[in-house]
Amino acid sequence: MNVVIVESPAKAKTINKYLGSDYEVYASFGHVRDLPPKDGSVRPDEDFAMTWDVDAKARKRMNEIASAVKSSDRLILATDPDREGEAISWHVLEYLRQKKVLGDKPVERVVFNAITKTAILDAMSHPREIDEPLVDAYLARRALDYLVGFTLSPVLWRKLPGARSAGRVQSVSLRLVCDREKEIETFISREYWSIVANLNNQEDKPFDARLVSLEGEKLDRFAVPNGEKAEAIRASIEAGSFTVKSVDTKPQKRHPAPPFTTSTLQQEASRKLNFAAAHTMRLAQRLYEGINIGGETVGLITYMRTDGVQIIPEAVDACRDVIGGEYGSRYLPEKPRFYKTKAKNAQEAHEAVRPTSLSRLPKDVAGALDPEQAKLYELIWKRTIASQMASAEMERTTIEIAGPGGDDREIGLRATGTVMAFDGYLTLYQEGTDDEEDEKSTRLPRVNNGETPKINNVAANQHFTEPPPRYTEATLVKRMEELGIGRPSTFASTLSVLRERDYVRLDKKRLIPEGKGRLVTAFLENFFPRYVEYDFTADLEEKLDLVSNGEIEWKDLLREFWTAFSETVDGTKELRITQVLDALNESLKEHVFPIPEDGGDRRACKSCEGGQLSLKVGKFGAFIGCSNYPECRFTRQLGLADSDQNKAAESDKVLGNDPDSDEEIMLKNGRFGPYVERKAEDEKKPQRASIPKGLDPDTVDLEQALQLLSLPREVGLHPESGNIITAGLGRYGPFVLHDGKYANLSSWEEVFSVGINRAVTVLAEKKERGGRGATAKSLKDLGDHPDLGGKMQVLDGRYGPYIKHGKINATLPKGVAPEEVTVEQAVTLIAEKAAKGSGRRKKAKK
Repeated sequence: MNVVIVESPAKAKTINKYLGSDYEVYASFGHVRDLPPKDGSVRPDEDFAMTWDVDAKARKRMNEIASAVKSSDRLILATDPDREGEAISWHVLEYLRQKKVLGDKPVERVVFNAITKTAILDAMSHPREIDEPLVDAYLARRALDYLVGFTLSPVLWRKLPGARSAGRVQSVSLRLVCDREKEIETFISREYWSIVANLNNQEDKPFDARLVSLEGEKLDRFAVPNGEKAEAIRASIEAGSFTVKSVDTKPQKRHPAPPFTTSTLQQEASRKLNFAAAHTMRLAQRLYEGINIGGETVGLITYMRTDGVQIIPEAVDACRDVIGGEYGSRYLPEKPRFYKTKAKNAQEAHEAVRPTSLSRLPKDVAGALDPEQAKLYELIWKRTIASQMASAEMERTTIEIAGPGGDDREIGLRATGTVMAFDGYLTLYQEGTDDEEDEKSTRLPRVNNGETPKINNVAANQHFTEPPPRYTEATLVKRMEELGIGRPSTFASTLSVLRERDYVRLDKKRLIPEGKGRLVTAFLENFFPRYVEYDFTADLEEKLDLVSNGEIEWKDLLREFWTAFSETVDGTKELRITQVLDALNESLKEHVFPIPEDGGDRRACKSCEGGQLSLKVGKFGAFIGCSNYPECRFTRQLGLADSDQNKAAESDKVLGNDPDSDEEIMLKNGRFGPYVERKAEDEKKPQRASIPKGLDPDTVDLEQALQLLSLPREVGLHPESGNIITAGLGRYGPFVLHDGKYANLSSWEEVFSVGINRAVTVLAEKKERGGRGATAKSLKDLGDHPDLGGKMQVLDGRYGPYIKHGKINATLPKGVAPEEVTVEQAVTLIAEKAAKGSGRRKKAKK
């Protein structure tokens, strides 16, 4: 018997069908070991010795694998074909060696880029050993991330209360967002004018020509800076006489983009489908691991973590067959297209992301996919096919016109037009853009050299330069790749961390740095400048790639990094918080202390004489306060201008009086946002409650305010423990609480309506998932229970699929595909789970 190890159960099931009865395929469920999140997991003083930990669930799975390997003839490690996949294989192998179950059994490493029968069988016939340099690069990268995170984060906590963490790639990515915001804040808009003449040719057909030269000098964008000059030129053109000097028509071609890499897939899915990077990767993972089509689980796309743009010759031929059959020979170029990766340190052995079968058209598989999976598959299919299609052909015409204006100054005008002659690949796919408008197709009428066009009218248009746009997820991923920051497989998780840490927020698809994120970036730029430099981070990534190529030793890289980094950290030990705040006041002055409308001192306190505003730190993070505290108690929310603060103060309003206590209830704005307050008459600290996200402060009335002030509310007693369950609003949103365990509710409204049954259910779901309360994704709806009633569903849990019926969560047995579960199977599993639960309760009562 041969034991094969892969990452996921879905992948295991598909591969098992291809390999037959001589093989048993087991899933490791991703990484089986990790560095414990505590000091001492990487020890520089012991030559960077590393301690690995196996959690309880992983240990159980690994013990099952160890038992199978012990009685097997051969071990085959078939994890993903990238650095992480190599690392998982290495961890599995190390664990089995420690268990001493391998003996002299042969160990083979196989890799495949697609989960198809052909790819699997081909990989099995070409085994290799573990790629040690690739593992060394993983170890170096993991050690670096640990050392930066667990060394730098505590410095942040001590010197900058309210900051949550720093990371090797995370902090540099955050700096990109903050630097762009700084560019926007310091941007000075500049006025300029454009002048366009509307003309008629000899056949009285209109066209537009713009001003390009004056008195023989070419004009740049800012050559006409004000309305006065623009009007003088406009009048001169209107009274002038012009002749066509030249008509030039040139053919142009537009070539298709290469197939998707991880990065370009994330970018296009963001632009065209509005998918977050992490969501795109989750969908792509499902398409890669396999979808049930006609009773067979089939991998629909190749491996989705790649920086290669090339595809194998067989796939190129398949593309050309589809193009010829679906679109005709006119759309098929004479020769196939071959692309070469331009990204730094690209792994050329990796194919681009493409369908495993190009003949499997999107319409053929749409019925087997959910709507989002279908959209992503169609995007990948179109991009791949288009990459092998004929170029689009255009004709670009330029007409040069000149003559004396009304004031006898020589004036030059130019008309341009582009006409599509053949759409080529554009008939199927056009790459999206982020901030630039695509050139519009403009057809010009026939104009002859030497003719004198008639002037209909001349328009002078005012414009102002605009600041650079904020990053979208797509443009940030693109910029990170250009700079060599991180690797494509880490982009999605990096963006997720920035949002989870409240360092950035997403507003209308644009990334905006929060005050906390800007503080962290400013701190690092002032006291750890080298480690948030773009070049330094990119250079470190290049050295890690040299490790993976076997060109340098991984511990030499760690020693070089740690020597300088630890010295920098030691240099901050005597740093006082006042020194930190002084540096941040200067770095963030444009953001924190905007120049007032009267042009006065940007840091002058408006509430007292002589006070200077400064960043302050409190229990809940940073805010703006006055140097004359406690005499002056002026405070302002970080990032809120004085004018906005005054408006906020003016907007404070009385909602009414509590009918029971007659105490005044007010709606106010504070440095952490809007809140309601109960004004106490006995000089005690007033009771306050924040307005939750999703509730418009302008709509809050007395009844809602009293509800918020009444929190937390008691829901009832838990039927099993007998202890109270409460509901409230916290830092991470609405929740229920029982015995110190929290579970999230769906909305702030539910805090006031949740009953005991719903509360117990969400607490049980939280316990089952082990997460912070996110709702599990439904994989299949089985309808109502035939005997007991109530909805039955197959859900995608943190540790695999399970069936849910009321309070009962029954795990699917190994080898059972979620989409193939029948009602009869579900009823049986639910009954077995209920019986086990009843038995445990009886034992507890005894």
